[in-house]
Amino acid sequence: MNLGPEPFTTARLDALPLRVAYADEMAAVLGDPALHTYTGGAPETADGLRARYGRQTAGSPDPGVRWWNWVLRVRDEGRLAGYVQATVDVPGAAAEIAWVVGTRWQGRGYAKEAAQGLVAHLLAGAGAGAGAGTGTGVVRTVLAHIHPDHDASAAVAGAAGLAPTERWCEGERRWERGAGED
Repeated sequence: MNLGPEPFTTARLDALPLRVAYADEMAAVLGDPALHTYTGGAPETADGLRARYGRQTAGSPDPGVRWWNWVLRVRDEGRLAGYVQATVDVPGAAAEIAWVVGTRWQGRGYAKEAAQGLVAHLLAGAGAGAGAGTGTGVVRTVLAHIHPDHDASAAVAGAAGLAPTERWCEGERRWERGAGED
């Protein structure tokens, strides 16, 4: 049974399941400290990303949680430009998502396109087989946590059909969308 993420595509992007081999290229994509303005931390080296990608691709130690990560390849360029991810709570049929597009590729609508594609992919039943034995495998709720000053991420979340809620977690507002929402 395949518990990993399934690839998906959008008009301009290929979302490819994360592999450790992407670490060198992604270190360059994610190397701008400005990408950490709202999330904290600092850019990781290629070695650091290799280690992290190894942990992420190994999967969650919790059998009820799936760690699904994709790199984003701009099809016309044949280059990686960022990533999207979903932490899927299988019993709860919910996915918490995030996205990052490298500074060089920002302002072209890639984050919006990637987030829209990810939400559609998840709500369409991506990884339905991953819930075998748990009674579910289809995501019904998608959520994201966004810093209140990060207008670009709020715009991306809104374009992906998520709406702000009154719930907060560690200083970030929870945005949410259910399967029946447009």
